[in-house]
Amino acid sequence: MRWTIKPKPESKNVDALQKALNVEPIVASLLLQRGIETYDAAKTFFRPSLKDLHDPFLMKDMDIAVSRIEKALETGENIMVYGDYDVDGTTSVALMSSYLKTRTENVATYIPDRYDEGYGVSFKGIDFAEDNGFSLIIALDCGVKAIDKVAYANEKGIDFIICDHHRPGAELPKAIAILDPKRDDCSYPYKELCGCGVGFKLIQALAAKQGQTTADLTEYLDLVATAIGADIVPITGENRALASLGLDVINSNPRPGIQAIIAEVKKEHLTITDVVFIVAPRINAAGRMKHGNFAVTLLTEINPELAKSYAEEIEFFNTDRKETDKQITLEALQQIETNNEQDGFTTVVYHEAWHKGVIGIVASRLIETYYRPTLVFTKSGDRLAASARSVSGFDVYNALEACADHIEQFGGHKYAAGLTLKSENYEAFKQAFEDVVSETIDKSLLIPEIKIDAQIELRDVTPKFYRILKQFAPFGPGNMSPVFMTDNLHDTGYGKCVGEDKSHLRITATNPERTNTLVCIGFGLGDKLDIITDKKPFSAVYSIDENHWNNQVSLQLKLRDIK
Repeated sequence: MRWTIKPKPESKNVDALQKALNVEPIVASLLLQRGIETYDAAKTFFRPSLKDLHDPFLMKDMDIAVSRIEKALETGENIMVYGDYDVDGTTSVALMSSYLKTRTENVATYIPDRYDEGYGVSFKGIDFAEDNGFSLIIALDCGVKAIDKVAYANEKGIDFIICDHHRPGAELPKAIAILDPKRDDCSYPYKELCGCGVGFKLIQALAAKQGQTTADLTEYLDLVATAIGADIVPITGENRALASLGLDVINSNPRPGIQAIIAEVKKEHLTITDVVFIVAPRINAAGRMKHGNFAVTLLTEINPELAKSYAEEIEFFNTDRKETDKQITLEALQQIETNNEQDGFTTVVYHEAWHKGVIGIVASRLIETYYRPTLVFTKSGDRLAASARSVSGFDVYNALEACADHIEQFGGHKYAAGLTLKSENYEAFKQAFEDVVSETIDKSLLIPEIKIDAQIELRDVTPKFYRILKQFAPFGPGNMSPVFMTDNLHDTGYGKCVGEDKSHLRITATNPERTNTLVCIGFGLGDKLDIITDKKPFSAVYSIDENHWNNQVSLQLKLRDIK
């Protein structure tokens, strides 16, 4: 594990911000590291509000999209809301369809089948629209690369409005409007919206035309916050406001579907981390184990009793999903060993019987063992389909682009992508991907890195400091939970391995003067017990956390690593 301490901001900038905000130097330093340099920027950071949201009409094609939808609403056209089967896609479809249904009855939703149709806009979906009299398709979280599909729809007299956030290719589809802040010709001020975020901008624009304000749309923000967390987009700028305000909705008045999920897991107050690890996997499980339609049905259901029964079924899907991905991960690890591929620059594994719904999760699991760009393939119809995941700092999308000769289609982001190829091209692709990564990756990126915000002393960890840190939330890419390092710690003699399999480390740490003592918990660090025995001095990297036990709340250090 590499420990990297982030550069310290210039002392004059720390002094200025410290005085402006009347905070400790460490707080000013943490803010500067996040690009917060002024009193006003800090106010926006700590008190996100609807006023922080940009005018949706700054987005390229927004006026065209709104005009076309207004025309459809006036003339009673049938509108199909189309989205992908992951959390971002299903929340987007739930958001757009439930908004449009407040204005027309002529709305239906369509989620492609993960196994039959695959990712994104499908010919089958367009045929369904034609057969059922839909003249307008609003595609969310997909479509920016669907050139042939949109052309096919145009031949049938079906118009497309695309709301996407993925990187466009060199050519754009011939759609009526393409809303995508990553378009080169789009000057929208914030580029990192998720698909559901782009969908929210569209309903924000539609509502504005009706004389409504963004405050009238807060009921949709629980969906947007869920998508932001699940899609691992940066929680900065506009996303921070949407995530923070959406979390308020989740914790105060969520839609029945999200309320039913929360009730299943018996959690009182959710953070964005809880959304990522509790709500999102359950929504995803429907699309992985059954069909994405089921997730949309749950998220748009207004009857609490029906929502409860759907959530119970989704809980079953999620349990099934966990067992499946655990089994496939074991098989994939075995395959790597059997093929003697432990020492490559990449992990590429394949089995025709692996469940397509969990290969992305399995790719992430494999990175926990072999820290390198990873692809997990399975059979999908007459093609092979894969999910790609990357390591911090390496752009897997660019690596796939360099292997495009062997690939049928691909799409995604820097750290996560999907692709399909012909089975006869698998071995050639596998070798090409290994070659590209080995030639382009900085070898240090193959060692997991912990980025440390600041070096502090144990005495700095106070309830007041923690209260301020909590206001840095919601955490995520671009604003990770602060990580600290402290040297010259000692265990007071109570250090031990805990947990069913004794894989976790519990230490009661103190400083040399023994003026401060804090309990530390290190998940998965049980094998490092000998580092702290006999009161040997050690250094720790950690985040600060609260421990709730027997109605008592105390600060604890959540260890990332010790040396």
